[in-house]
Amino acid sequence: MTEPRIFPFGDTALVCEAPPPATLDCQRRVWSAAQAARDWPHVLEVVPGMNNLTVIYDPLEADPDDLTARLKAAWAQPGIAQDLGREVEIPVQYGGEFGPDLKTVADHTGLTVKEVAERHAGGEYIVFFLGFQPGFAYMGGLEAALHTPRRAEPRLEVPAGSVGIGGAQTGIYPATSPGGWQLIGRTALKLFDPSRTPPTLLQPGDRVRFTIAGLHA
Repeated sequence: MTEPRIFPFGDTALVCEAPPPATLDCQRRVWSAAQAARDWPHVLEVVPGMNNLTVIYDPLEADPDDLTARLKAAWAQPGIAQDLGREVEIPVQYGGEFGPDLKTVADHTGLTVKEVAERHAGGEYIVFFLGFQPGFAYMGGLEAALHTPRRAEPRLEVPAGSVGIGGAQTGIYPATSPGGWQLIGRTALKLFDPSRTPPTLLQPGDRVRFTIAGLHA
């Protein structure tokens, strides 16, 4: 088990942070500690991240030393978080106008365009955490052969539903926004809908599989 560092973030929060790299075991500990912390007295908000967890508390009521001890104990016993999460299937149109960087990824990895799509769709991914924009799921589990650096120059506008590779991770843009990931495809599924409960399609701990809905040159 990797021991985390717990330190104050201003006068109203504690950060529990593990050193890199990001691993599934580490994220399970983040999820489990977050689940536990939501029930602790005087905790106002819990924000899980990549290899870290921020606990925001009432400074007039909470005891930071007590919260630190609770965080250490929760981290050491990841509980049932490893069993949480659903299986979600996401159909993707790979390449062409939907994935303008598919050829770039193929060139970088030495694979064909078809092989990149098949290997990407052949993996099982775990949602590590949500960030960047509402519903943007950072997923672990990308095959090492597909790891590709982010673009040197980010795009000013990435369409909603775009599936990208950024280094060792894959993710989906829930809304149109600037972005620097390599775009290999697009899904028609809505990743964020404020009228839905919960509004985000994916949650930390979910297991994701992509399917090839189409492959375009």
